[in-house]
Amino acid sequence: MTPTARAQVAQQHDDLMRTLPFADTADFEAASRGYLGTLEPPVVRDADGEVVWDMGSYAFLEGEAPLTVNPSLWRQSRLLTRHGLFEVVPGIYQVRGFDLSVMTLVEGEVGVVVIDPLISVETAAAALGLYREHRGQRPVTGVIYTHSHVDHYGGVKGVTTQEEVDAGQVPVLAPEHFLEHAVSENVYAGTAMARRAGYMYGAALDRSPTGQVGAGLAQTTSTGTISLIHPTLEITTTGQEEVVDGVRMVFQMTPNSEAPAEMHFYFPGFRALCLAENATHTMHNILTIRGALVRDANAWSDYLTEAIDLFADITDVAFASHHWPTWGSSQVRDYLSLQRDLYAYLHDQTLRMMNAGLVGSEIAEAMILPPALQEAWHARGYYGSVSHNVKAIYQRYMGWYDANPANLWQHPPVERATRYVAAMGGADAVVELARGAIEAGDYRWVAEVVSHVVFADPGHAAARELLADTFEQLGFGAENGTWRCAYLSGSHELRHGGFGSPTRALSPDMLASLTPAQLFGAIAVRVNGPRAWEERLELDVDLGDDGRYRLRLANGVLTYTTAAQSTTADLVLRMPRGALPALLAAPVDPLDLHALGIQIEGEVSVLARLLTVLDDPDPDFAIVTP
Repeated sequence: MTPTARAQVAQQHDDLMRTLPFADTADFEAASRGYLGTLEPPVVRDADGEVVWDMGSYAFLEGEAPLTVNPSLWRQSRLLTRHGLFEVVPGIYQVRGFDLSVMTLVEGEVGVVVIDPLISVETAAAALGLYREHRGQRPVTGVIYTHSHVDHYGGVKGVTTQEEVDAGQVPVLAPEHFLEHAVSENVYAGTAMARRAGYMYGAALDRSPTGQVGAGLAQTTSTGTISLIHPTLEITTTGQEEVVDGVRMVFQMTPNSEAPAEMHFYFPGFRALCLAENATHTMHNILTIRGALVRDANAWSDYLTEAIDLFADITDVAFASHHWPTWGSSQVRDYLSLQRDLYAYLHDQTLRMMNAGLVGSEIAEAMILPPALQEAWHARGYYGSVSHNVKAIYQRYMGWYDANPANLWQHPPVERATRYVAAMGGADAVVELARGAIEAGDYRWVAEVVSHVVFADPGHAAARELLADTFEQLGFGAENGTWRCAYLSGSHELRHGGFGSPTRALSPDMLASLTPAQLFGAIAVRVNGPRAWEERLELDVDLGDDGRYRLRLANGVLTYTTAAQSTTADLVLRMPRGALPALLAAPVDPLDLHALGIQIEGEVSVLARLLTVLDDPDPDFAIVTP
């Protein structure tokens, strides 16, 4: 950090310390309330002894924020290092700080109902073990998935087994369409999302004041075994009531909010409200920067209004699947009202300015939250941000095009960069211009122009180093945890090379949950269209009682139908439903196919011809370089 940069950052810190209510320590008291104990050391390993979770690596988060971390993000990260078992109210407990999400345990007549069993089997088992250490060896008598993101179901086999569920001992409750969305999000664009998630969570960064300090929603993601057990009971209607192990629950459906399948639920016996991930202690994402479908901020705010109307007057504590609870009926109402107003304000003001002719980037710069939201810690942009949420709302309504014809047919990045650099006098001249902008503190401009140099001339060492320094400085100043991780990850790749995708979205359980349509869709998006232009083939996949599918490759497109066919396919594969994921691996040796329970009629070479036009996804594609 240069002397100029140090002075600028120090001034930013001073400004934040004056404008934000750092003297308010209520969140620290809430995050520690009901503490019963933790795992010592706070490390979880897999069966091979590999570390999949290490909260001890964040022990450096003490005292005042260094100049390399935004003090508001430092505060949030310190709160998120509170880990262990906590009593919410007698009979409801949470294990916090054992993964990206929080696992909640509700005691019933016989055992305990588990809500959202984390990402990994290993961390979920450790969380359940910690609960039992303090509350006794209660059996798991039910599981609830609040929504369809992996951090809310992936560890389920760490708390129960498929056998127990099949035997009817452990019902698994989930919102309507849970399975469809849980699987589909990880199939079609899973490789791209996983690569980008590595940036979003700072997977390659060391945990230190100059590296990864947290992601705002939680510290990071675990890296253990992802599992999935299918729901046995879908919740479909607001007002639906269910009883599991004597625990009565009243549900509220919230589809297309933070997740496409999501729900809240109220516990009358505890006067407690679970808000899934629709009200947490941060501004959330309308569009996560790893990539996803744009969420509906308007519906999100409406669901929170409905939650207030349905439950606020009868609720003494509200909790979510991230962060710490909020206690007190009036406090819950105030908290939910501000969270509702946050998403409604972002939505409505974006639309107002959009209808006045502003484009997404302009609205993002013009958007200022009202004082009540600016000063509420739980509305700060630690995970989502005003900037990228506003652009997401604009995108939802308007798409990528801003209506300016100059932006209708722009050159792609390398070609655009080459022309910009040439127009500005060459790479060396741009770098010198950028050095002047560094001294002026205009890091956003430096990032833009020097990125052009790197795309036009990837081997330009001075440009790469300057861009790495610039990303680093932007990361050090970011209040948003995912922005910090993204900037510092970009800096890391420029200096050390690509780190790939540390996680894989599709586990064996996820693959086994693919519907035929989802699997055929996953194959279709791998077809290299130009290479397949002249190929023609038809393949039948006969799943017996689960249906017969005709796959057709023509014109570079793989399609399927379940309609009866008058023509004979070039190849018929008869297989049990459980062998269907083998098509993704696509063995072509008949012996391998027979070993998987697949019977062949016709020329197996047809399968080989299909394989030759499939591209393998690249989990290490370039991001900050061409």
